Amino acid sequence: MSYSRSSRYSPSVSPYAKRRGRSVSRSLSRSRSRSISTDAENPGNSLYVTGLSHRVTERDLEDHFSKEGKVTDVHLVLDPWTRESRGFGFISMETVGDANRCIRYLDHSVLLGRVIKVEKFLWQQVCFL
Repeated sequence: MSYSRSSRYSPSVSPYAKRRGRSVSRSLSRSRSRSISTDAENPGNSLYVTGLSHRVTERDLEDHFSKEGKVTDVHLVLDPWTRESRGFGFISMETVGDANRCIRYLDHSVLLGRVIKVEKFLWQQVCFL
């Protein structure tokens, strides 16, 4: 019994595609890469704070950042079991000017004995938790 090489091993269609009834090519709409929509962009008033102590609270962060402007929102990321700080958080200031002032004057400042890093929040930094 002889088999024709071209019929058995056809390079254009895989045997799996024949069974599933799908074509081998993928459309652009089924791309697996994630794209960020423009409505999720940072207007410039959100800050990313790292290097926080495990004892820090949202109130401590609000007090520390309110020296440089009006704080509208504080989100401290907590460990789900111990309820202690995981060492980073997010702060929203009222204006872009307030946020820039916080970056300029509070970056590398000391909060509860730890030197903190303050930078503008970028969506590319986030690993979806």
